[in-house]
Parts: sequence; C-alpha cells; structure tokens
Amino acid sequence: MAATPAQGRWSALALICAGVIGAMACWFSTTAIGPELARVWALSPAEAAWLTNAVQLGFVLGALLSSALNLPDIIPMTRLITGSAILAALANGAVLLQPDFAGLMLARLATGVALAGVYPPALKLMATWFVAGRGLAMGLLVGALTLGSALPHLLRAIGGGPDWRMVVAGASLGALISAAIFGLAVREGPHGFARTRFDPRQTLAVLRDRPLRLANLGYFGHMWELYAMWAWLLAWLGAAADAGPLPANISGVTFAVIASGVVGCALGGWLSDRIGRCLTTAGMMAVSGGCAALIGLAWGGPAWLLLLIAIVWGVTIIGDSAQFSAAASELADARLVGTALTLQLAFGFALTVVAIWLVPVVAGLIGGWRWTFLILLPGPAIGAWAMLRLRALPQAERLAGGRR
Repeated sequence: MAATPAQGRWSALALICAGVIGAMACWFSTTAIGPELARVWALSPAEAAWLTNAVQLGFVLGALLSSALNLPDIIPMTRLITGSAILAALANGAVLLQPDFAGLMLARLATGVALAGVYPPALKLMATWFVAGRGLAMGLLVGALTLGSALPHLLRAIGGGPDWRMVVAGASLGALISAAIFGLAVREGPHGFARTRFDPRQTLAVLRDRPLRLANLGYFGHMWELYAMWAWLLAWLGAAADAGPLPANISGVTFAVIASGVVGCALGGWLSDRIGRCLTTAGMMAVSGGCAALIGLAWGGPAWLLLLIAIVWGVTIIGDSAQFSAAASELADARLVGTALTLQLAFGFALTVVAIWLVPVVAGLIGGWRWTFLILLPGPAIGAWAMLRLRALPQAERLAGGRR
C-alpha cells in the first residue's frame, strides 16, 4: 500500500529549507569578498582560489568521514545538523580574527567539514517527510542551498560593497539561526529509515551497486560544472564588463544569476516527478552545457543577451541537482540511504576542487576569461549520457514511482 502524505510535511519542509539557507551562507562567505580579502592578506590569485577550494576540501573530508562511520544513519539527524551548524558558525567567524594565511585556510577547511554535517543529513531528514512528491521537495531543498550560497553576494551588493567583516558576520549569524531551527523546531517525519550500526562494509556495498553508480556518475558530471561556475562567475562577469556594457553592480548580477537557480530547482523537481528523474537531469544538463558553450559568444555584445544566457545557465545548472540525491534515496538500500547520499556528495565535491582550480589556470593559458567556461562542457555531456544509460535499466522503475 502506498504511503499516505505526512501531515505537516510542507511546514517541515519550509523549516528545513530555512535552516539550510542560514547554514549555507557560510559556504561562499569569503568567495564573495575575495577582492577585499586579497588586499587585506596580500593574496596571489592562486591563494585566493584556495579560499573556496578549502571549503570544498573540508566538505569532502567531512562527508567521507561521516559516510565511513555511517554517522547519518546512526546519530539522530536533527542532533547532528544542529551541532554541525554551530561548528560552521564558529569556524566561519574565525575569519574575523584575521589570522595569517594558514589560519585562514584552516578556518575555511573547518567550515567545509562542519557543513558536511548539515547538508547531507538535511536531505535524508527531508526524505522522512516525503515519499510522493520527493522530487519536488528535494528540488526546493537544493533551492534553499542555492539561495544560501548566493546570500554573501547579496550582502556584499547591498550598499555597493560593505565592510567585508559584515558579510562574514552575517553568514555566521545565519548558521546560528540554522542551529536554532534544527535544534528547536524540526523533527523527523513518519517515513523514517531504519537505524544501522557502524560497519565499513556498508560503504563498499553502496559502491558496488550499478544503478547507483550511474546515478552518481550523472551527479559527478553535474558537479564538475556547477561549483566552478558559481566560484568564478564574479570574476568572469568582471572581465566581461571591461569588454562590453554590463550593470555596474557585478556582485548584484552574480547574486541574481546564482539565485535564479531556486526557480530551476523547483522546476526540476516538478518535472522529475512527472516525466522522470533521468529525462529531467539529462535535459537540464544539455541546456546548461549549451549555455557554457554559448556564453563566450555574448562577450562584448548586447548586455541583455549575455544576461539572458547567464540567467538560463543559472536556472539549469542547479535545476537537476536534487534529482541525483532523490535517485540515490530511491535506489540505495533503505538502511544505507544516509551513507549513500553522503558518499555521493563526497566524491562529487572532490571533483569540484579540481574544476575550481582548473578554471583560472585555463584563463591564464588562453590569455583571458572569455572562453574559459568551455572546460566545463565534458561534465554535463558525461552526466547526461550516464542518466540515459540508467533510464534503460530495469532498476530505474524504482525512480519517481516508475517515472524514469
């Protein structure tokens, strides 16, 4: 018999999304103020890039440790998320102490480790409230991640570039509010997953599952493109502004492009529950890959054309993200959903470290930013292929109630 919709599930989703927005503001808190921090710490371009990559690496380390110990399947999720959000606020706030560069990197690394205890468990927590409509719910939750990630750009844009300390402090305050929401107002839903005990062989079982491997490969292709675009869009738009007419407030434009992904996440969730996870993700990656190829052509052209491509890219580059997590929650052994989600995220974010590092290297090699985003194209191409292969497997019937 199909599970009946849980009473209060939309209220629970709203609270979970609000908590994710607050915590994820810590992710790009230093990326959004990169120019200011480069002056304060006299950072080279390579060192500035590692301000973002340190968070990515920290997230990977935290996610790998969490999945190896099966923490999301052992510790009550609200307790794990609350403690992690508090740690994220403290680690992010350590930047205000203005440590040396090594201390700055350690603070960012610790922020990433802490956020690995917020986002993956939040995905599993949401799944305890939704069986039917899980794709849309996942989409809205990733939309919350998107909005939280974009918030530092908005904080910087307000007033045309406020004191960088206010951006950092605002992000840490958001994480503390997140901890209060998860600690005081959120509980697990009625469609809970079975608890498990620590067993390293469970991680290997997740890796051996072929349908899950294809879903993960789709996610990895998506991640190759996503965070490199988010991390370097501000720099790309700044260079483009020198070649043609663009709005003066580049931080505001960057916020608008990244935040437009909230619409994409909702659209991707709605489509996924109706036409299937595989078709939705493959279609989104086809469009986002096309935008990565086309945006360089708009360089120096009419501002409206460049902004239109950028907004469509912002919508589609993240619009499929939640559906890979939804697929993992449907394909994995019910006892190992938390481990499967965390492992998927760990490997996906490990790829982002390479992509984020590579983009400015390519820009230097080709003498400018215009065509740099072409390096991201293999990601959505491989990802779309993997999801279409998954669609052909009989196990794909488990996705979205039989919608492939």
